[in-house]
Amino acid sequence: MKILMLSSTFPYPPSRGGTEIRTFNLLKYLSQRHSVTLVTQTQAHTPEADVAALRNWVDELVLFPLPEEPTQGGWIGKVTRLAEVLLKTTPPNVLYRYSPALQQWVDDRVRVRQYDVITCEHSVNEAYIRPEFQQTVPTIVDVHSSVYGWTRNHLEMGASPNPFRDRLFLPILYRYEKRYCAKFSTIVVTTEDDRLQLQPFNATAPIEVIPNGVDLDLFPYRSPAKGRELVFVGAMDASHNIDAARFFSLEVLPQVRQHYPDATFTIVGARPTPEVEALGALPGVTVTGQVPSMVEYLHRAAVCVVPLRTGYGIKNKTLEAMAAGTPVVASDRGLEGLAVDSPLRALRANRVEDYGTAIGQLFENSELRSQLSQNGRALIEAEYTWERAGQRYEEALEQAALRTKQLV
Repeated sequence: MKILMLSSTFPYPPSRGGTEIRTFNLLKYLSQRHSVTLVTQTQAHTPEADVAALRNWVDELVLFPLPEEPTQGGWIGKVTRLAEVLLKTTPPNVLYRYSPALQQWVDDRVRVRQYDVITCEHSVNEAYIRPEFQQTVPTIVDVHSSVYGWTRNHLEMGASPNPFRDRLFLPILYRYEKRYCAKFSTIVVTTEDDRLQLQPFNATAPIEVIPNGVDLDLFPYRSPAKGRELVFVGAMDASHNIDAARFFSLEVLPQVRQHYPDATFTIVGARPTPEVEALGALPGVTVTGQVPSMVEYLHRAAVCVVPLRTGYGIKNKTLEAMAAGTPVVASDRGLEGLAVDSPLRALRANRVEDYGTAIGQLFENSELRSQLSQNGRALIEAEYTWERAGQRYEEALEQAALRTKQLV
């Protein structure tokens, strides 16, 4: 197949965040068997070395500049931008990323039927898909996570960084998601929860659940460590990670240290905000910022905690910890999309006392640590490699292309 992939996020190196990791690994798999054209947007500081490296993974790399996010204009500018959001019922990040030149490029290629299938890697790229496209070429949106569900969940948990804005935007996001879902031949999500969230928005298009994967070479297995170090990993400027780090540091860790005074908590991840950095002043808490190797911290920790209280979608941090052999204690949100209860592959915790009990069990019981370590790794090897995700994505694209041919 000749595949056109649209990604406003420049997906290299595949280590900055979940969007980059998923996009790169899917295109890496597809490019082994198909002709892939990647259209993406670069920023002024995107290194030429990263552009050159990405070219090696696709047949054609087409670059457009990413517009700068508007920040000027004072209150008049803010009101103008808000009016545009309300008028177009489209989130601000979609509006500011939109490139008319990129749109014209896509329109021209669709007109001459140059591709067998078009994929949007993340829902933000839906802006370039016109409803009439699917009459001649299958269009797939890889949603990553429902923006409406994500925002609603943040509001429900009191974790929104701007609750007034998000309450105002919530009905807009609902209409926006419903509108863009109707444009696509196939919708791809990472978890069953997201499938149920989006199903009412498009009753006719198939919704395929394709979880994330792990590069097992980057996250080799190691037997669980001794000691009482707890670790939490992720981008520390993301609202759901900020909330999780604060919740665990301020509410859970003090309870754990009452029973285990030598227990420590290491927060590992790039771009920590001031409120995350401030947690480093608490007893037993270390904030590292960006590190050369995330897996080194996973290997040396006795337990990886994933105390997320908000956010939909499968979590790379959980998959990577299980791949590395680190026993996991996580919330329902941190374990979304994963079957971990039978056989036991991770311990589930949502309340402060749940975390204390689960962490205590793992500190005290080496056999339980070994059980979670081995079972977690086995699950990743069987179901959550990028090879497996790529196979599922390829099948979804081929089925979409077949349905379109039957209709034409």
